[in-house]
Amino acid sequence: MHLAYPAVLSALLFSTGLYGVLARRNAILVLMSVELMLNAVNLNLVAFDVWLSKTAQDTLHSGQALTLFTIAIAAAEIGIGLAIVLAVHRNRGTADIDKLRDTAETDDDSEPDDSGAARPEPAEKAEATA
Repeated sequence: MHLAYPAVLSALLFSTGLYGVLARRNAILVLMSVELMLNAVNLNLVAFDVWLSKTAQDTLHSGQALTLFTIAIAAAEIGIGLAIVLAVHRNRGTADIDKLRDTAETDDDSEPDDSGAARPEPAEKAEATA
């Protein structure tokens, strides 16, 4: 098998995952796109490991060992990422990334409007506090 076939497939998978990370608004779909990118990296690692073991008689199979390490990191990332997404969804009611930009708590006196900028205080409240 030629090295070009898995390399092209890996490039396509990585490009699809990158598009998903940049274009999606749902946090779960972004996490799935990150997993797709990690799987593309795993495919490259294994393909180059097989190619290297045929050409240089490498018996360590370090590409496959790195792939197992990457899979373990990906599993931990998904577990923590889904826990964060579920906690945010319970608190905010949405998993839309664009609506989660303003995560800072606001004061009772100045509540942000739809654009994210704080509203000016009414004249009565400003005079009462002065």
